[in-house]
Amino acid sequence: MGKNQRIAIVAGAVILFDFITKQIVLRNLEFHRDEKVIIDGFFKFVHWGNTGAAWSFWSGNNEMLAIISLVALLLLFIYREYFDTRTLMGQTALGLIFGGIFGNVIDRLFVGHVIDFIRFYLYQRGGSEIGFPAFNIADSAICTGVGLLFLLSRKAEQSRALETAAERS
Repeated sequence: MGKNQRIAIVAGAVILFDFITKQIVLRNLEFHRDEKVIIDGFFKFVHWGNTGAAWSFWSGNNEMLAIISLVALLLLFIYREYFDTRTLMGQTALGLIFGGIFGNVIDRLFVGHVIDFIRFYLYQRGGSEIGFPAFNIADSAICTGVGLLFLLSRKAEQSRALETAAERS
């Protein structure tokens, strides 16, 4: 199996899992009303929408963010060879990023906002909640893929430093 096929399989798996989980949310939780507490004071499922980027930054720009996402997908695809696509970890990282971006683009184009449903939170004194912004499978895939690329980059940087040190010896 070739590296591009592995990238496509990972991306396809992310898109499918993201789509299925969002369909479950759409069918079982009313928008901005229902929530399903899993661990009280820590974790619940919600049904929120995001027309912005991460943490609702640039909220209300759904169409522009869809275009930016599609351009980013195209550029990542064209320049994928500049990333470590020789290794399974590099292929997995790019597949996660491609699948995550595409999963959120599907929402932006067909729902009008990104469907977020995973929410971690804590209770403050007085009972109000403070928490991490809600997110979804696609967001998790993007963050994991970017994290893997950083690890690969760091590993490559360390290897180059060791080679340079060995050459000087």
